[in-house]
Amino acid sequence: MPAAHAMTDAELAGILGKRLHGDRTGACFAAAVVEPASVSRAYVCADPAMEARIGPDSAFEIGSVSKTMTAALLAELIRRGEGSLDDPLADWLPEGTVVPAFEGQPILLRHVVTHTSGLPALPPGAPIASQADPYAAMSPEDVLQALGRVELTRAPGTRTEYSNFASMLLSLAVARRAGMDFERLADEWIFTPLGMEGAHVARAPAGVRVAEGHVPSGDATPPWTFHVDLAGVGGVRATLDDMVAYVQGQLGQRDTPLRSAFDTTQQLLDGDGGRGFAMNWMVAPLDGRSVHAHEGGTGGFSSLVAFDRDGGRGVVVLSDTAMTSLGGLGGVGMHLLDDALPLDGPRTVARPDEALLEGLVGSWQVQGMPMEVRRKGDTLEIQAAGQPAFELGYDSEGDFYPLQFDAVLRPSRNPDGSYGFHWMQMGGVAPAVRVQADGRAAPVEKLAPELLEQYVGTYPLMPGFNLVVSVADGQLHGQATGQGRFALEPAGEDVFRAPAFGIEIRFERDGEGVTALELHQAGQVMRGERR
Repeated sequence: MPAAHAMTDAELAGILGKRLHGDRTGACFAAAVVEPASVSRAYVCADPAMEARIGPDSAFEIGSVSKTMTAALLAELIRRGEGSLDDPLADWLPEGTVVPAFEGQPILLRHVVTHTSGLPALPPGAPIASQADPYAAMSPEDVLQALGRVELTRAPGTRTEYSNFASMLLSLAVARRAGMDFERLADEWIFTPLGMEGAHVARAPAGVRVAEGHVPSGDATPPWTFHVDLAGVGGVRATLDDMVAYVQGQLGQRDTPLRSAFDTTQQLLDGDGGRGFAMNWMVAPLDGRSVHAHEGGTGGFSSLVAFDRDGGRGVVVLSDTAMTSLGGLGGVGMHLLDDALPLDGPRTVARPDEALLEGLVGSWQVQGMPMEVRRKGDTLEIQAAGQPAFELGYDSEGDFYPLQFDAVLRPSRNPDGSYGFHWMQMGGVAPAVRVQADGRAAPVEKLAPELLEQYVGTYPLMPGFNLVVSVADGQLHGQATGQGRFALEPAGEDVFRAPAFGIEIRFERDGEGVTALELHQAGQVMRGERR
């Protein structure tokens, strides 16, 4: 349950310090806890000597939290009679735009705001200027033309898969329907009414200091830029006080003409694919209550907004460092929302053991890209085909990480005792496949379908929170209420893992078959009996 008393600024700073002081990323956090009658704020850095680099006047890139604002604009347009969630996406785009359908079933707006459109993560064929600023070269025309290169493989609404592509189209659609560019629309309908004086896309208000972003090695990185009408995907910048005002608006603690629109965006949407999603809000149970949350990340920033409407408490955490590959800000954010949840400690520099180093050395393929992992003194270096070699650090959480850019090499132990790893970068997770002496990728061992079917079922882990285990494409998958589906790899008898997420699942059985499971993650164990 949330703390019984209002949190002070000093208490909040102390909690952030426990998470951050000494962290190998060098990150700084700006955070707030919103209560019905008070707000606590704190600005804390891994190195206290660096705390001058952020402050109340600092505008952070909030990344995908911008999507919740785009949803509110859509809800307001619908309230004004401009359309419906059941409108085909094509109706909101320029006439003549080719929008894919599946066997005659169109993509609806409700599919876009629940990430069940079936569109890929990024627009295929659209120009990417650089990995440091991937959206800078994309125009609305590029994004619209990319639709013609997509063929849906399933009906919209049937599977949740996060799509920035779909969100870029929605940003463009609401701006077109409102008849003004996205920045002006957000300012007139959200920022100004809520008193978000520092919030902007490209036109920073006077007196606002645009914070500098960093990669987890501590190095500065360029800001991300967006065409103004595509910025609803992740292009909003805001100060901590701006986001406090936004959360107060969501909680009904601050007057806004968008009160009705905010309420609409918070309602769960029907359908299997939209389970756990409101309009661009992820909704999950927490100790018998429903929590709305969204995280964001760009090349140099991370963000989290979460709130409990019934309890009247909200949380904002902003960072001037990209933390996506390290799990984001969900851990500290959820602890601030409910102190019964554990708080992670800092990631400190560590030294890997010899067996792990030697076990990872070799030739690998990651999504078809050849990679070499070599020893470099007491650590490793990694080199993708056609690219320079990059030295890897190692931290107390057991992850290797490039010193020059944001990515993680997460090792895992195979059932036969050998080592493997997953490569995590730009929000994506890809397994590495070892290349054999003959130059071919080692075959991936799969269990027989009849064995996998033994584990299929629904496992309630707490009231309103289930883990659904299913089989797809010859592999076991898990999906928790309100979250995306993840693959499970065999790791021993009745044991499966999702190494990228630090998850281990141990199934229990009796003489008649599988009866329950234990989900182990971040030191916590949750048990559920099979239905």
